[in-house]
Amino acid sequence: MTRRTVPGALLALSLLLPLSACGEGEGSSSGSGSGSGSASSSGEITTDLQTAPEVPASDEEPPTELVIEDVVVGDGAEAEVGSTVAVKYVGAFYETGEEFDSSWSRGNDETLPVQLGSGMVIEGFDQGITGMKEGGRRSVTIPSELGYGPRGQGPIPGDATLVFVIDLVEVGS
Repeated sequence: MTRRTVPGALLALSLLLPLSACGEGEGSSSGSGSGSGSASSSGEITTDLQTAPEVPASDEEPPTELVIEDVVVGDGAEAEVGSTVAVKYVGAFYETGEEFDSSWSRGNDETLPVQLGSGMVIEGFDQGITGMKEGGRRSVTIPSELGYGPRGQGPIPGDATLVFVIDLVEVGS
């Protein structure tokens, strides 16, 4: 399992971007997350890419930085800024693990197309995909500043920390 933390100072640009139907990174090489509230949850997430993952609840303090953890490292093409990708995802609240959106709920073959770096999705979701390889599954914990901010949107309350488990199905150009 690989784990990375992206400094929050570099991430405070857009706060309230739509996620397409409600749900929706930056990759360098792997590193280690540190600091308070960067608890690992990917150890409890299934590695079976044919099965919808469940997001475990956390009683840890929510992280203040983006936390990216590879559950399954893919071996296909790498997602880069500017590329269009197809992903499957589950979005849930950090503290409770309660799901608020999922492509899986619309069918096992349902994917969401995302052009990385275009602002189509919230910043933390975009950064969480960047650097993934096709065939991978990643847990991305997104602090409010990289999600929906203090106002929230739809079923997501203001200042919510979110967790997405993202499967990278395909990388296009």
